[in-house]
Amino acid sequence: MTLFFLALAAAAGGTVYALMGPGAVAAAAGRAGGLLLQVAPIVVAAVLISGYAQALIPRESVQRWLGAGSGLRGLTLATAAGALTPGGPFAAFPLVVALLGAGASFEVCVAFITAWSVLGLNRVIVYEIPFLGVHFVALRLLASLPLPFIAALLARPVARWVGLNR
Repeated sequence: MTLFFLALAAAAGGTVYALMGPGAVAAAAGRAGGLLLQVAPIVVAAVLISGYAQALIPRESVQRWLGAGSGLRGLTLATAAGALTPGGPFAAFPLVVALLGAGASFEVCVAFITAWSVLGLNRVIVYEIPFLGVHFVALRLLASLPLPFIAALLARPVARWVGLNR
């Protein structure tokens, strides 16, 4: 995957160079460096939190509450946790990696990330209610509430097929 993205970046850089010249390549690289400096501390902190979470949370507890045998309880907990998790993908994705590493099932992690993306309460409060109003947002949340459970149910056969769940 890394090689693919490096090749894609090289091709994009070559295209910018061919169409706009070396000045445009330097300007784009400068903007990319600025973005890297802005994002790198968040990524490092999120990865550290992921590692610390794996070390702090007993594997047996994660397997009991969020593992393959946790059923509806695990999906409900993951959905609630996903909806309450603030921040962007730099925060949520390492948490999912930590949960998987600590023994959470694939479908529970799918429920978490689906809830984070469609039910995120932080985004609802900060962006959706001010722009769309309480009535619209309440209806959207109600319509979206089953989505983490549906995604987890659909993910189960995929997890078995690729060998993620035992």
